[in-house]
Amino acid sequence: MDENILYWLALGQIEGLGARGVHSLVQRFSSPQAVYAASLTELEGCGLAARVARDISAQKGLKEAEQEIQKAENLGIRLVTPSIEAYPPLLRQIADPPLALYVRGDVGMLSHHAVAMVGTRRPSAYGSSVARRLAGDLAQRQLVIVSGLARGIDSICHRGALDAGGKTVAVLGSGMDVIYPRENTKLADQVIENGALISEFPLGTHPAPENFPIRNRIISGLSLGVVIVEAAEYSGSLITARLALEQNREVFAVPGNITSPQSFGPNLLIKQGAKLVDQWLDVIEEFPASIRMQLLPPPETSESSMTSGTLPLAPPLSGDQKTVYEVLRVDEPRFVDAICGSVTLPQPRVLAALLGLEMSGLVRQLPGMNFIRTL
Repeated sequence: MDENILYWLALGQIEGLGARGVHSLVQRFSSPQAVYAASLTELEGCGLAARVARDISAQKGLKEAEQEIQKAENLGIRLVTPSIEAYPPLLRQIADPPLALYVRGDVGMLSHHAVAMVGTRRPSAYGSSVARRLAGDLAQRQLVIVSGLARGIDSICHRGALDAGGKTVAVLGSGMDVIYPRENTKLADQVIENGALISEFPLGTHPAPENFPIRNRIISGLSLGVVIVEAAEYSGSLITARLALEQNREVFAVPGNITSPQSFGPNLLIKQGAKLVDQWLDVIEEFPASIRMQLLPPPETSESSMTSGTLPLAPPLSGDQKTVYEVLRVDEPRFVDAICGSVTLPQPRVLAALLGLEMSGLVRQLPGMNFIRTL
């Protein structure tokens, strides 16, 4: 057990400190336990407000933290703090990592490659269909789908991942013992069985409106990138997109009908430089080659494509296509003349092979007749 759990939780109880303040103190004193062992003079020397320094020196928050730990244990909830290896590595990188995560389910899911998918609570039929399909296709590529268990797109994305036999993580804007919305209680149980349900809020915390922008930084922070599927002008999903940019994550958006209010958010993001997404490959191809190769299964084992839902990822290659494919790289574009010079095929057959590979989604043509593998 992490001996620092008590002190992480206790520091979180100190009014006026905040997550960034706690992390600054822990960095200064080497551990949260050492913060509580510091003298009042040492604490005041850190630039803390006098009241905050006095509260820590008086050991305030420890009793409440002990009670919280016992409650979590009784409910079968695991507490994960930055002191232990199980803490998600991507979440460590953000400016204000949670002091503790309450977790039900597989803690290991929090460290897997993941993509966040969020959107409106009132999706259109188009948005619902695209969200379910894209979540399922990405989940089949071994990506964990992260969302917020809210009504609408969030719930649809969780279900899309589950229906595809994949894994999903739901981040709550309430305490772990307060499922919101209540109609998603069964979905929450399914998430726990096939991923993880998490929160940074103390047990018993109700879903106040101000909690959701706070939890959004965790949704984006756990993920390699965030996909926005339908979001109105003032949607909280746009907050998640902004947080993703601040955290140096990729931002993706599914384009929508320009006459639909729910298309405002993703269409705006695309105009501002977000990657337009109309199939799962648009998401994965933005990740580093080392990650792409871990995610994508061998061509003959893949099952679906977003565009049709039934086409295989890579159909059997002809002899010419295989020859050309083998001289291409995922991280080094090659000019068409260099490709022709690397094989014993005449140029027309090389061009025909490249066209076939491009149509299959295995090769992408870049400006200037340069070609690169997508897988």
